[in-house]
Amino acid sequence: MRPATYVSVLTRSHLRSLAPLPKEEFLALKRSIGELASIGRNINQIAKAANQGGQIPASVREEFRAMLKICVALRDNTKTLLQANINSWKTGHVEADL
Repeated sequence: MRPATYVSVLTRSHLRSLAPLPKEEFLALKRSIGELASIGRNINQIAKAANQGGQIPASVREEFRAMLKICVALRDNTKTLLQANINSWKTGHVEADL
């Protein structure tokens, strides 16, 4: 998206109290959270099966653990990004007590 278009979307979103990220980007980030969770589950299942058989080298098990940690961290960071995006847009929209 071009910078001017992005600023236009942000301004429009702010004036209409919408989420600041364009809808497509927001949905893509939400989908990526699901995909990362799925990849993490698959890696966890592979690592569990490999640990039960005891046939793989320890270095491969460590690689699986590292990949799982990366997926979990990416998922958590993406969730945090989306929540920060939502929270930052809510700032300034609190009703004042009269």
